[in-house]
Amino acid sequence: MYQKYTTEAIVLSARERGEADKTIILLTKDFGLLFARAIGARKESSLMRYALVTGSTARISLVRGKREWRIAGAVSVSCGLNGASLHVFARMARLVSRLVHGEEENEQLFETVRTAHEALMVADVKALPSIELLAVARVLHSLGYIAPEAVGSALFVQTAYTPEMAAETEKARIALLGAVNAAIAASQL
Repeated sequence: MYQKYTTEAIVLSARERGEADKTIILLTKDFGLLFARAIGARKESSLMRYALVTGSTARISLVRGKREWRIAGAVSVSCGLNGASLHVFARMARLVSRLVHGEEENEQLFETVRTAHEALMVADVKALPSIELLAVARVLHSLGYIAPEAVGSALFVQTAYTPEMAAETEKARIALLGAVNAAIAASQL
């Protein structure tokens, strides 16, 4: 008998697998980054179909199999993104997927990505560059690549995206870009 785990998750990406299955990369609140198989998720009759779209958040039920995680159920919490917001999220998701290795809970990383996702859902196009820069800097900070002192700012104290945070991000843009570029170079990606 397998144990079922239920956790909040963000769908970073999804790939077709076989005739009706999907391989999903999830950032979960309780387990960190996971690769999971969703059997039959591409069928029209699948109840999980819309909860497992790239850029969506969901309550996911997982079962740890012999070789892989399997998704036993998924209920959408928020729909996926579209347009320019989806492109920003996809770049951030690729960065997270490349930097995070193995399953390890990282609540700060999860909250950073979750709140960035929420901000992208309601942001207008002009705000997207600030949200992306701040989100990437916070992701790198939560993974230990950027120290808060590197940019001399309180932007890393919380994970919220407020108008005040956007203004502070614009003031610190050059320092943040320098810190982000140095961190990515240090990661050897």
